[in-house]
Formats: sequence, C-alpha cells, structure tokens
Amino acid sequence: MKVFIIEDEQPAIDNLIRLLNHIDPEIQVVGKAHSVQKAVEWITHTTETVDLYFMDIQLGDGLSFHLFDKVALQSPVIFITAYHQYAIEAFKNNGIDYLLKPLQKEALAASLQKLDRLKAQWSRPASLPWQELQQSLLQIQQKSYKNRFMVKVGEHIRSIGTETIHAFYADGRTVYLLTDQYAKYIVDYKLEALEGMLDPKDFFRINRSYILHIQAIKEVLVYSGSRLKVILPHAWPEEIIVSREKVNDFKAWFDGA
Repeated sequence: MKVFIIEDEQPAIDNLIRLLNHIDPEIQVVGKAHSVQKAVEWITHTTETVDLYFMDIQLGDGLSFHLFDKVALQSPVIFITAYHQYAIEAFKNNGIDYLLKPLQKEALAASLQKLDRLKAQWSRPASLPWQELQQSLLQIQQKSYKNRFMVKVGEHIRSIGTETIHAFYADGRTVYLLTDQYAKYIVDYKLEALEGMLDPKDFFRINRSYILHIQAIKEVLVYSGSRLKVILPHAWPEEIIVSREKVNDFKAWFDGA
C-alpha cells in the first residue's frame, strides 16, 4: 500500500513512519508535505498512485480541509490531530478514521484494519460504511480525558483535579503543573502527551511551552504583529504569548467554537 503524509511537525512524521513500519513493512511512503500548499503542488503534479492519505488537521498555512477545495482526492484519509472538534468535518472529507495525538501503535493498526473492512464494503456498491463512520464518531464523542493528576510533594502524594489546574508549562526538560493557587508540581508527562489527555474544551496549547486552562485566562491583549498576549489572574514572571500559527485556533477555542 502506498501512502502520503501531510503533517507540519517532523517528529510526528517520523513517529508515524516508524509505527507504519512496525505494523506493515510493505507500506510505502511515497511523499510528504508540511503544508496545504505543498500538498496541493505534489498531488497536482505527481503521477504516483496513493492508496491512503494521513493528514494532520492544523497545518502552518491553515486547516488541511482547505486541500479539498483545491484538489479532488480519490483515496481515503486517516486524520491525525490533537483536537476532537473537527471529527464531523473530517468524515465529510474522505475521512475513514480520526486518531487523536499522541498517536498509539494499537490505534493506528486498528485504523488500517478498518480500511481493509471498508474496502470490502466499498466493493459492494449498495453497501455504504455509514455504521462504521457513526461508530467512529461515537467513540470520539465518548473519549474520556484525565480529570486528575498525581503529584509528589516530598514523601507525600497528592491528587490534583483538572478543575484546579491553571496551566502546564515546560521549563527546559521539566514539565510543571500550576494550580489556581499558583502552587507548582513536577509531572511525568511531556506537553505533547498532555495534549491528548486533557479535555480540549478546557485546555489549549498556546505555544511550545504552555498549555492553559480557560479559567486561567484573565484577559487577552493584541501583541506585536498578529500574535496575542495572555494575562493570568496573578502576576507571572514571564510573558505568555500565543504563537502566530495558533492564533486563529486559539480565538476559535476562546470563543467556544
């Protein structure tokens, strides 16, 4: 099977290729693109056959859904993203599955098996895979998120509920949990892993170093160029800036979209 990957983070590409090689060494990656524009250029000019596309949704130059306005894809898509709110849109655009980051080998393998089942169904014109798609949507809607984190304080262990967490932030290689009382604790997770554990209705990763809870945001200011500056309820020793590529998604999240 020949696949094409559309993803703007090289570590995510490397991880996907590694997992694919473990699951099925015969899978061939025929191309990669880091943006909607590069994907359009490759798809428009290639003579290569693609059996399956893997797409991140949030790319540097916009949502990957914009790709479908520019080219007609004839092959199915597995979407891989950190956010669950795009599920319905994904299934409208060739999507046969919707995997949440951090990507796990078992979930990826199940998606490839699902593709095989759907191919068998598609071979019968009267049989459309609506039940499969509805089940996938149901699974996404029912996804559970962590509602507490265990932390160690000296010889004591505490459980911190997410409703009292203002932020997770990285300082070098160490990741801290910051409570609404501005107590901080080390957690044994990277920010990339935390993105998939936290409810996206409440938490948003604004840049490489910070994931914020909606209740932690006192106000948002327009900052240098197209970026935004977040003000916390209490004084904080450094500026917290929404990275430029996340501004539009942050506004949608902050607005409750």
